[in-house]
Amino acid sequence: MESKNENVKVPLISKIAYGFGDVGCNFSWMFVSNFLMIFYTDVFGISMAAVSALMLFSRFWDAINDPIVGGLTDKTKTKWGRYRPWLLIAAPITAVLLIMTFWAHPDWSDRSKVIYMVITYCLLVLGYTCVNIPYGTLCGAMTQDIDERAKINTSRSVSAMVAIGIINIITVPLIGKLGSQSAKTGYLLVAIIYGCIFAACHFFCFAKTKEQVIMPEKDKISIKVQLRAVMQNRPYILALIGQVLFGFTLYGRNADVLYYFTYVEGNASYYTTYSMCIIIPSIIGAACFQPVFRKLNNKGRTASIFALFTGISMLCMFFFNVKETPAAFYTLAGITQFFFSGFNTAIYAIIPDCVEYGEWKTGLRNDGFQYAFVSLGNKIGMAIGTALLAAFLGKYGYVANQVQNPAVLSIMRHSFTTIPGVLWIVTAIVLFFYRLNKKRYNEIVEDLKKNRVK
Repeated sequence: MESKNENVKVPLISKIAYGFGDVGCNFSWMFVSNFLMIFYTDVFGISMAAVSALMLFSRFWDAINDPIVGGLTDKTKTKWGRYRPWLLIAAPITAVLLIMTFWAHPDWSDRSKVIYMVITYCLLVLGYTCVNIPYGTLCGAMTQDIDERAKINTSRSVSAMVAIGIINIITVPLIGKLGSQSAKTGYLLVAIIYGCIFAACHFFCFAKTKEQVIMPEKDKISIKVQLRAVMQNRPYILALIGQVLFGFTLYGRNADVLYYFTYVEGNASYYTTYSMCIIIPSIIGAACFQPVFRKLNNKGRTASIFALFTGISMLCMFFFNVKETPAAFYTLAGITQFFFSGFNTAIYAIIPDCVEYGEWKTGLRNDGFQYAFVSLGNKIGMAIGTALLAAFLGKYGYVANQVQNPAVLSIMRHSFTTIPGVLWIVTAIVLFFYRLNKKRYNEIVEDLKKNRVK
């Protein structure tokens, strides 16, 4: 590979393009995490027990394919780099899989529904993995400058928050508009639109980014050796634990949110109002990561602070609701989202720095492999969160499209406020012990450069 400036200042267009990659990711994955479960139960007619079992089964599938995809990205060698080609090839395939996931008929037999659900969901997860792992790893390959990486991840997070806000605001009305005759048609047409956006955003990311960091040539390294190296990387282990908690808390709550507004508050349209109230705080919170990081010079501690206040704000939301105290409810929702967005920026900004630490500590650099376990950890958290939600709702008597009993309503309410609130505080405690600050990171990068010269 030709010599490159590894501390390059990344052009603004490249930062914007990288951010658009996460716009695409959210038009796929946030749509799935927020709407697929309720689509399965209330539209497709699948039981909560089957959905819960699928979420757990799919993580065994992830445990196989995530490390494999991560390892393959590290071994990829093209004129476009290691990671960018995956965006070009895998994104359109994943877009088709997203559409197929929502192409389903409520009149099929129960067995046919479950078989179709398992096949399409597992293929969608694999497709998303083939895009998200190289996309996430790409940040570390664009530059080794810690401040530039912070800016790239800020662009990513701000773009993601804008995308999530748009998705949350328009999806329910869009499904209603396009599915005026059939909810199934509404979901399918929205999946087609979002699939096209997903593919287009990753094409743009591919076209306007560039890999600059020289990846050392290496012989084939066994998974056992790579795992041993990972276990010696303490900052990475803390970040990985943070990602598991993050996935559990975020996606469990996201799966619950539409149930919460539909059944607890009594009107799904409140979800759109809620989404409108949190979009501006989301953008501001993501942008606040950089000044807080400059003050603390430690991304883990920055993430810890944001996580702590996310948890506190979420706990406070338990005492308010839309019907009786709308102003307080929506204000706390905005405050919660502000702190969450700062955390979301910080947690992903940590990962590329852990790669340099791991190379310095063990002599082994395996960007894709490490990001694969971050992705797997996040998905494991997601699986546990959504599976437990589905299991408890099913156990206590959830019936689709009916008035729910008090136990089910209580589960929905606590899953939206107190349970994730406590878990955010636990996440803050874990990340408080992250020690890789800016000064130490820069010393490590200088050591790596000297060793490569030798």
